[in-house]
Amino acid sequence: MIDPPNPRDNHLLAALPDAEWLRLLPQLEAVELSLGQVLYESGSRMSHVYFPTTAIVSMLYVMENGAPAEIAVVGNEGLVGVSLFMGGDSTPSRAVVQSAGLGFRLRAKVMKEEFYRAGPVMHLLLRYTQALITQMSQTAACNRHHTLDQQLCRWLLLSLDRLQSDELVMTQELIANMLGVRRGSVTEAALNLQSAGLIR
Repeated sequence: MIDPPNPRDNHLLAALPDAEWLRLLPQLEAVELSLGQVLYESGSRMSHVYFPTTAIVSMLYVMENGAPAEIAVVGNEGLVGVSLFMGGDSTPSRAVVQSAGLGFRLRAKVMKEEFYRAGPVMHLLLRYTQALITQMSQTAACNRHHTLDQQLCRWLLLSLDRLQSDELVMTQELIANMLGVRRGSVTEAALNLQSAGLIR
């Protein structure tokens, strides 16, 4: 028998004080997030924020020619949809599930109301947003100054930090899209890491 998903498996939800937790709990909707599912598109209006528990979501910036580049990864440590409470109903990025799993979602209206109470939820979400911006900054620096082998290591570690096992189920094509490189380059980098005994 499989245990039902627990909202407290998401670290942000687990960090809520009791009063806020009890107020939000009835509003949380359990969702299954499937591989490749698009949670929102660049420029689209967001109807929900998502709190992954076992899924991982990639935030992608999409170029004019349609080429995506990953700018951040969100798993059980955070939420998808910070633009909603930072002053916009839409976002410049696309959110795509990179590792299937479970999560919870909360209606945009409820999230905004809770944020604008200017209490513990607002402070928690602002601290998380700062951490997300730090991750984006590190990703930009890594993409500019590190080798592809190092970029792949960073990407694998970000993913493993957010999973309950040490096994990743994804294609080299997906990784190539996230890193913004050719699939053959990912194959070569993966073989280098395998030769060094770091992955298999």
